[in-house]
Amino acid sequence: MVTGPLSHLTVVDLSRVLAGPYATMVLADLGARVIKVEQPGKGDDSRHIGPFNASGQSAYFASINRGKQSIALDLKSDGDRAVFEALLERADVLVENYRPGVMAKLGYGWEALHARFPRLIYAAASGFGQTGPDSGKAAYDMVVQAMGGIMSITGWPGGPPTRVGTSVGDITAGLFTVIGILTALQTRERTGEGQFVDVAMLDGQIAILENAIARYATTGVAPGPLGARHPSITPFAAYACQGGHVVIAAGNDALWGKLCAALGASELATDPRFATNALRTEHADAVAAELETRLAAHAPESVLALLEEAGVPCAPLHDTAQALAHRQVRARNMVIETAFPDGAPLIAAGNPVKLSGFADPPTRPKAPALDEHRAAILKELGL
Repeated sequence: MVTGPLSHLTVVDLSRVLAGPYATMVLADLGARVIKVEQPGKGDDSRHIGPFNASGQSAYFASINRGKQSIALDLKSDGDRAVFEALLERADVLVENYRPGVMAKLGYGWEALHARFPRLIYAAASGFGQTGPDSGKAAYDMVVQAMGGIMSITGWPGGPPTRVGTSVGDITAGLFTVIGILTALQTRERTGEGQFVDVAMLDGQIAILENAIARYATTGVAPGPLGARHPSITPFAAYACQGGHVVIAAGNDALWGKLCAALGASELATDPRFATNALRTEHADAVAAELETRLAAHAPESVLALLEEAGVPCAPLHDTAQALAHRQVRARNMVIETAFPDGAPLIAAGNPVKLSGFADPPTRPKAPALDEHRAAILKELGL
């Protein structure tokens, strides 16, 4: 297991697919021991979601469940329930992402477990949370992206509904679950008591709407999609140049001046339409037209060299392969090596939390085969 600041913690992980497993992956990367409890014979649903390697193992599963242990338990079986309860005796945290009410039907709801294991922190990540009229509804990432408003501001004006290109519904819930768990652990240090952590995917989508909520609150109008540009900072978008695009993010008046000077376009700096950020945003189309006229003679590499020399924030548009190969990404150990359950190598995203007191290894233990650690865990529990 990875040694880290949470190496003193044991997490029992009943979650599957993405939101819960993402949370426990973060905890495992920070050193926690994560024991993944899976459905006998089938395991986590994500074991059956592609892409698959040559031997038919899921890269989706392996990348999110690296460094965990696996035991398959049927929580309706008396024998397996005894094993599960023995695990909880030693656990610091329980994570699950069932629909609300499922664990209570099994006899493992918060009230029942807190009475038996008062120090246990119980974290539930669900689609809509434990309360409210929709709490019992099923949800996937796409569902909460649609309901939470983020799809309404994604894409291009007049275009079809567009999903954010990564599973922000699940991942945001996973990250908020980690925050809740760490907060509850800190409280337990003072009180000795565990807590129930209730995180909803839909809540997470509302929490990250940021500027969209601010715009609605001040104007009374629900914002729509704007393509690649920022709604209230200009120039702050992807702009066409010779043979491609570059991102330019001149977030204040001083940077606007530097941008104009770097492009040899001092007349833009004195144009009254563009005198302030508010005016530039009001005339965002005109700003784009003026900039792209001047950028048309330059290839992306030339533009980036000019702007970097001038101190103007800018970037190339990378695809996934280019992003993973970038020198800064590599220097920060953000591409790590792990493995499929059968040991076949796999690269995955690293841990973005860098701590001065702990190593950030370039490799992580492999993802577990279904029920791989049953014998060792039962022996440890004396069962």
